[in-house]
Amino acid sequence: MNIFNLITEIEKVDPEVYDRLDPRRAVFKHFAGFGKKLAATAVPLALGSMFNKAYAQTGSNAAIVEVLNFALTLEYLESEFYKQAAAASIAVGAPAAAQGAIALIRDHEAQHVAFLRTTISSLQGTPVTFTAASFDFTARGAFADVFTNYGTMLAVAQAFEDTGVRAYKGQAGNLVSNNTVLQAALQIHSVEARHAAHIRRMRRDTPSIMASVKPWITLKDRAGLPAGTQLVYDGEELTTQATVPIAGTFNGITIDANAASEAFDEPMSKETVLQIVTPFLR
Repeated sequence: MNIFNLITEIEKVDPEVYDRLDPRRAVFKHFAGFGKKLAATAVPLALGSMFNKAYAQTGSNAAIVEVLNFALTLEYLESEFYKQAAAASIAVGAPAAAQGAIALIRDHEAQHVAFLRTTISSLQGTPVTFTAASFDFTARGAFADVFTNYGTMLAVAQAFEDTGVRAYKGQAGNLVSNNTVLQAALQIHSVEARHAAHIRRMRRDTPSIMASVKPWITLKDRAGLPAGTQLVYDGEELTTQATVPIAGTFNGITIDANAASEAFDEPMSKETVLQIVTPFLR
């Protein structure tokens, strides 16, 4: 058995195989004496044990599972919210198109929950579990009529979606060690961004709510949401990206602070996200 050839083949599908086997990168020295210390018949068994250990729940996997369980908590929150919102949409007077959009978003969120649970299990982690009884969508009374008032329903939906977009962005850096998971998370992030824009559009299309709502965030404006949701938008007012000021006049084109802030969504820390969603958890 040529161990070096075997490792080389594994490296083609897992570039991090060396780190998994020996984080000190003394792997070649480690392997050099591996075969000499064992009888030839024992090498396959020992090698299997080594790979099992390398691909068990490593520190890296544990960190990724923690991030994914954080995302799963948010997806459960949204999934359960949209289940109840879809059931209540006719009674609260949502237009037919809005009823369809809410039902579609409900299905997306349920798929995100299923995907994250499967991914966490595949990484040998334990997915968190929530039920409808786990949530208080009135946020302890702050949105008491959330499922009896169409405007309040959309306001809560907007706060959830805007938070979700920033939350995924905030965790991207913690997933860079696993390209597959990172790619999937970014794919969910883009869908959440579309949800956010569509919910804002639904609010704008309801004149009795607020006709001037934009599909994107300007500075740290709440777009008519109650003051209690300000934390969702704090930090979005940045006009400098990667140390580059993006407000000013460039080649005769003037970009003001509003437009500069609208061009980027800012990441949100896990601590801030938990502070926002805690009132909705029982």
